[in-house]
Amino acid sequence: MRKKNKELQQIKILHKEAVKVLKNAYSPYSKKRVGSSLITEKGHIFSGCNIENASYGGTVCAERVAIFKAVSETAMKQIRHIVVVTEEKKPWTPCGFCRQVIAEFGHPTKTQIHIANREKIVETFSLGELLPEAFQKSDLK
Repeated sequence: MRKKNKELQQIKILHKEAVKVLKNAYSPYSKKRVGSSLITEKGHIFSGCNIENASYGGTVCAERVAIFKAVSETAMKQIRHIVVVTEEKKPWTPCGFCRQVIAEFGHPTKTQIHIANREKIVETFSLGELLPEAFQKSDLK
């Protein structure tokens, strides 16, 4: 029971951090701001916001910003929880590109993806629910 309470507290912190970075989003084209925050298997927390680019292909989603920071700063191997916050009434799940990047650093059943608006987490999915039969490192062998 104690572990569950600790996890719930961590998820609340992740939500708060994702809401906080939402204001830093650079989204002059879509006008849609997204914030994300994750916790690694070692308990480190990283956040990111979406950063758009006039070439569109240069745009980076909030989830990938947080993941890339975690990898570059701690050599993170696995995401435990990731929260994605939008300002939409019905929050968005990560795009396909982000789902694939989460799969690179996640586990189908252990990695939890929480979608939220500013007020609260609305829904939680396992990585396997959002990306069944994901392309994996093992597929390259």
